[in-house]
Amino acid sequence: MRNYYSIICGVLLAILPMRLLAQGQRITGRVTSAQDGLPIPGVNIQVKGTTTGASSDANGNYSITAPGGTAVLVLTSIGLVTQEISVGNRTVVNVQMQEAINELAQVVVTGYNTTQRKDITGSIASVSPDKFKDIPVASLDQALQGQAAGVQVSQSSGTPGGGLTVRIRGNTSISASNRPLFIVDGVPVEDGNLTGRDFGGQQDNAFSLFNANDIESIEVLKDASAKAIYGSRAANGVVLVTTKRGKSNQKTGFTIDVQRGMTDVVRRPDLLNSTELLDLQREAVTNAGLDPDKLGLVKGVTDGISTDWVDAVLRKGVYQQYQLSTQGGNDKTQFYLSGSYRDEQGVQINNQFTRYTGQFKFDHKATQKLSFGTNMTLSRAFNKRVKGDNFLDGVYSGAMKSLPYYAPYNDQGKLTVPNDPDYPGFPNFNPLAQAVLPRFNTLTVKLLAGLYAEYEIIQNLRFRSKVSIDYNNVTEDNFEPSTTAIGGFLASVGGQGYGDFSNSTLSTLINTNTLNYSFQVAEKHRFNALAGLEILQRTERSGNVQGRLFPSDDFTYITSAGIVDQGTSNIVNNSLLSTFGEVRYDYDEKYLATITARYDGSSRFGQSKRFGAFPSLSLAWRVSSEHFMENFRFLSDLKLRASFGYTGNERIGDYQFLGTWASTTYSGATGVGPSALANPLLQWERTREANVGLDASFFSGRLNVTIDAYDNLTDKLLFAQPIPQTTGFSTVQGNIGKVSNRGVELTISTVNINKAVRWSTDLNLSHNENKVVELASTEPLFRGYTGNGVGGTNVIVQGQPLGTFWGLKFLGVDPATGNSIYNDKNGDGRISPDDGQVIGNAQPKLYGGLTNRISWKGIDVSALLQFSYGNSILNLSNSTLVNTGADIQNNQSRQALKRWRKEGDITSVPKYVYQDTYNNYLSSRFLEDGSYLRLKNVSLGYNFPKKWISKYKVGNARLYASATNLLTWTRYSGADPEVSTLDGSTSAQGIDFFTFPQVKTVLVGLTLTF
Repeated sequence: MRNYYSIICGVLLAILPMRLLAQGQRITGRVTSAQDGLPIPGVNIQVKGTTTGASSDANGNYSITAPGGTAVLVLTSIGLVTQEISVGNRTVVNVQMQEAINELAQVVVTGYNTTQRKDITGSIASVSPDKFKDIPVASLDQALQGQAAGVQVSQSSGTPGGGLTVRIRGNTSISASNRPLFIVDGVPVEDGNLTGRDFGGQQDNAFSLFNANDIESIEVLKDASAKAIYGSRAANGVVLVTTKRGKSNQKTGFTIDVQRGMTDVVRRPDLLNSTELLDLQREAVTNAGLDPDKLGLVKGVTDGISTDWVDAVLRKGVYQQYQLSTQGGNDKTQFYLSGSYRDEQGVQINNQFTRYTGQFKFDHKATQKLSFGTNMTLSRAFNKRVKGDNFLDGVYSGAMKSLPYYAPYNDQGKLTVPNDPDYPGFPNFNPLAQAVLPRFNTLTVKLLAGLYAEYEIIQNLRFRSKVSIDYNNVTEDNFEPSTTAIGGFLASVGGQGYGDFSNSTLSTLINTNTLNYSFQVAEKHRFNALAGLEILQRTERSGNVQGRLFPSDDFTYITSAGIVDQGTSNIVNNSLLSTFGEVRYDYDEKYLATITARYDGSSRFGQSKRFGAFPSLSLAWRVSSEHFMENFRFLSDLKLRASFGYTGNERIGDYQFLGTWASTTYSGATGVGPSALANPLLQWERTREANVGLDASFFSGRLNVTIDAYDNLTDKLLFAQPIPQTTGFSTVQGNIGKVSNRGVELTISTVNINKAVRWSTDLNLSHNENKVVELASTEPLFRGYTGNGVGGTNVIVQGQPLGTFWGLKFLGVDPATGNSIYNDKNGDGRISPDDGQVIGNAQPKLYGGLTNRISWKGIDVSALLQFSYGNSILNLSNSTLVNTGADIQNNQSRQALKRWRKEGDITSVPKYVYQDTYNNYLSSRFLEDGSYLRLKNVSLGYNFPKKWISKYKVGNARLYASATNLLTWTRYSGADPEVSTLDGSTSAQGIDFFTFPQVKTVLVGLTLTF
C-alpha cells in the first residue's frame, strides 16, 4: 500500500510546477451558482493587474494569494457573468455567479471530478431531474429512458420492481455483462437482479431500491475520454448519479411531495371465447380426419362456460408515493434529509411492491483546510411476486393459454385446485389460484453509506479520502401449497406442498483516495491534475433450503416440512486494486486537452494477466473563441472534440480462470470431481474507442446542438468457448472473438419561445450498428429457446449483430393446400433444421426521444415521446396462440380466425390441422416489426401564486397530473412492443413469450415547500 501511495505522490509532484507561493495575503473561498447554490468548478480567479491566478476545484473552492487589501479578484468563465470583487481586509471571499448561458455554465460530474460543460472534451450526456420529476419512475435507470442520445433503455415487463435493460452505444460483450457501470455518490452499486429466482425470465431490479426524487443529477459517460478513469469496468459506459445535498446560505426548508394514481396494462391480448375456439378446434380435428365429438368437442356442451381468464387475473392497480425532505446550510455546514414511502399494487392480482427509503447527507468545513462529510441511503423493499412469462403455471401466461371452457371456481364457489373434479390439469392450471394461493415474498434491505475527509495540503492541492459500502440483503420466502400446480400436482414433489427459503448478502466495500491540484501558469495556461488509488472488495454470501411433504397447508415454513432434501450455501469474494490519474490542460479557454489512465488489477484473472492498463486522450478546440469568428455573433459557442482510448470489462463469474472441483455422488459414495477447466491466460476484455464530436450553441443559448460519431471495437471477448464434449466439458472460459459498434448521435435543445410563454424542445436521436466481427469458429451458436423445426430462436454468427433471430424463412401460405411454404435453403427438396437461416434482428436502426415543455403564468405542460424504429420482435407467444392445430390444449389469438379454410384463400395463417406440426415450425411467420412510438409521459402542472400561499407560510405549492405510457403507436400485434421475456439477455433479446406488458399510470400529485 505504501508503495502505491509513493508512486502516486511521485507522479503528482513531477507534474506540479516547482514554484513557491508569492508573498501576500492568502484568500480562500467558494464559488457557487446564484440560481441553485451549487458549487461551480473551473471558474478562473485572477488578481487584477497581475499574472497571479487560480481555478475553483470540483467543490467550487479556490485559494489564491493577493498582494494586499486593495487587490481586486476577477472571476471569469464562459457561460457566467464576469465579476470583479474587492478583497479589502477579508481572508474568505465567497462568490455567487450568475449564469449567462445555461448549457455552457452547467456543472457536470465527470468521474472523480466535476467541471463546467464548456470545458468537457469527452462525450457526456446529462439528465436533469426536472426531466422526470412528474414521472412515477420506479428506479433510477428508468429515468434515462428517452432522455439521452446513445442510451437505450427497455423495460422488459410491467411487473412492479421488475428489471430494465440499459445499453450505452450497443452491446460490447457476448458472455460478460453489458450493463453500464452505475456509480451513486461515488460508489459502484449493485445493478441488475438481486434475487435468486427469475420467475420465468423476469428478474427484479436493484435500482428500484433508490428513490428517484433524491437525485440531483445523472451524467452518462459515453466515450473513452469520459469513462477511462473507471478503466476495467467502463466498456459498457458509466452512469454517474449524484443525490441531493444541502446548499450554502440556504435557510432550512421542508418539501412535501404526494402522488396517488391508478395503473392498468397498456393493452390486453385479444383471445377467443369458448364458442369461437370450439369451432376452430372442431375444424382442426375434422381436417385431421377425426371425429371432434369423440374428443369431447361437442357444440352446446363443451362451450357451456366461457371464462375470460385474462380479465380474471388482472385488475386496476393503485399507486401511491409520499416523501418528506428537508435541507439547508451555511458557508460551513450543509445537510439534506429525506424519507419516502412508495406502494405499487400490481395489475396482476396479489402482486405488490412496497418500498421505504431514507436519505441523509452532511457536509462540514471544519477549518479553511479541512472538510468532511457523510452520506447514507437506507431502503427496505417488500415484493409480493407472482409467477409469470414462460412458466407453465404462470399467472398471466396461464391466463393467455388456458382454455375458456373451465371456470376458476367450482359449484361451491371455491377455487378449483388439484384433486378437484373440475380442475383442468396440465397444461391448464387454474391461473387465478396460481395468483392468490402461493407465497412468493422477497424482502430486500439496502444500505449505501460513505464517509469522506478532504484536506488542503498546500494552496490548491487537496487530498480526499472516502470509505463507502454498498450492502444488500435479500430474503426470499416461498411456499406453494397442495392447492397449486407445483405443491399439489407435480408428482416429484409429492402433492403435499413445497417450500423454499433463501437468504443472500451482497456487499461492496471501497476506499478511494485522490490528490487534486489546480494551478495556473502565466495568464492563459491552466492545469488540473488528479491522481488516485482505489481498493474494492465485493463479498457474496448465500444460503438456501428446500422442503416438501408438509402436514397441511396451514404449516408453511421449512421447519414443518416432512422432508428437507435440498440446500446450498456458499461465499464468493472478488476484488480490484486500481490506480488512476488525469491531467487537464486549458489554454485561454480555447484549446483543451485531457489525458486519463487507469491501471486495474482484478482477482477474476490469473496471476500473469491480472493487471490491465486503460489510457485515453481527448482534444477540443473552441472555434468560437478564435478572432476570425468574431463576426458570427449568432454563434455563442462552437467546440470540436476528438477522443481515443481503451476501456475494459471483467464482469464475469468468479474463479473462472481456475480449474475448479465440486462435490459429486457416485454409487452412493460422496467425493469430488472436476467441474471446470482451467485457463490461466484468461484476461481483460478490451474495447478500443474512437469518438469525434461537435458542440454548438446559437443565439445566446436558444439553440444547442451536439453531434457525436464513434467507432468501438471490443476484442479478447470473455466468452465460454465451445469445446468437444469428449473432454468431459462443453465449454471453457476464454478470450476469443471481436464485436464492433459504430454509430451516430444527435442532440438538439431549443428555446422556441421565451416571453410570457416559454416553450422548449429537447430531441435526441441515436443510430448504432452492432456486428460480431470474429469468433473462434464460423459455426452458428444457438441461444434463446429451442425452436420447433430449427436449432434455436437466436444465433451468434460472424457478420451479424447480437440479438439475431434464427428460423425458417416463411414464404406464405399455399392457396391451393393451405400449408406453409418455407424456403428450402439447401435445395435438398425437404424442409429440415438445415434450412434454418437469419430471419431478423432485435436491435433498432434508430431510437430516441422528443420532449416539449410549455409554461405560462404558473401553468406548465410537458410531453415525452419515446420511440424505437427498425427492430424486430419474435412473437413466440403465437407459436402457441396461433399454433395451426399442433395441439388443442391452449386458447388461440383472434389472429387465428384469419386461417386458410378453402382452396383459393389468400392469407398468412396456414390451415388448422390437429397434431400437424409442419405449419407451426419456427419461422419468420412469427417475426414482427417491433417499431413503436410511445407517449411515454404527459404532465400538466400549476404553481400557485406566492401571494395566495405566503400567508400560510408556504414557499411554493404545485399541483400536477401525469400520465405514463398513455398511448402507443405500433404495428406489433402483441400487447407491448417493448417487452423482452429473457430480461437483460444480450444474445436472445426481443422475444415475447407470454411476457406481461407494461402498465399505464395516471396520477395526481402535490408538492409543497416551507
